[in-house]
Amino acid sequence: MNTNPKVDEFFENVQQWQDELKKLRSIVLECGLVEELKWRQPCYTFKGKNLIILGGFKTNCIISFFKGALLNDSEGILEKPGENTQSARVIRFTDIQQIIEKEATLKAYIYEAIEVEKAGLKVDTSNQPALDIPEELQQKMDAVSAFKTAFEGLTPGRQKAYIMFFAQAKQSKTRTARIEKFTPRILDGKGMNDCTCGLSKKMPGCDGSHRQLKDKAG
Repeated sequence: MNTNPKVDEFFENVQQWQDELKKLRSIVLECGLVEELKWRQPCYTFKGKNLIILGGFKTNCIISFFKGALLNDSEGILEKPGENTQSARVIRFTDIQQIIEKEATLKAYIYEAIEVEKAGLKVDTSNQPALDIPEELQQKMDAVSAFKTAFEGLTPGRQKAYIMFFAQAKQSKTRTARIEKFTPRILDGKGMNDCTCGLSKKMPGCDGSHRQLKDKAG
C-alpha cells in the first residue's frame, strides 16, 4: 500500500477516532486508490477523480463516497450527510468493531464506486431548481477572472451557500460588501463555514477553534 506522507502526518496528529480512521484507511488503500490530503482530510482518488474522503466528528467518524447516490447500497447503510445533498453519501461508525464487521461490504462499495467512475457516470441534479446569481456577484465574476474560476471551482453546496447568503441582503451595497468580505475565502477554495486556521477538529468545517488564536493574542 502506498501511503501519502501528508496523510501520515494527519494520522499522527488526529486525536479522536484514530483507530477507526486508520482501519478505514487501510481498507481503502487495499482497494488500490491513490491517497491524498484534500480539505485537510484523507481523500482517495481514482485517475485524479475524488472517490472517497474520511472524516471524524464529535459523535462518529465517516467514510464518504462523493458519488454515493449512484451506488446500489445493497446493505442500506448509506446516508445523506445533509438534507439537500444530491451526490455524496456517508457511512457512520462509532467503534472499530463496526468497521471490522463491515470490511467486506465496504470493499464491495469501494470497488463499485471505482466502476461508477470508470463508466463516467454522473449524478443527475437537473431536478434541483437553479439559484439566481445576484447581479453584484455576476459583476464580480465578469470583472475578475480569478474570482470566477475560484467560485466555479467550489462544490455545488458551497456555491449555493454563498449565493443564498449574498442574495439575502436587501440592499445592493450590502450584497457587494458581503461579496468583498468573502472574496479571500473564495479565492482560497473555502466555503462559508470551512475552517481557515487549521485548528478545527471537525475538518473541513469550522468548530470555533480559531478563538484559541484570539485568546493567545489577547
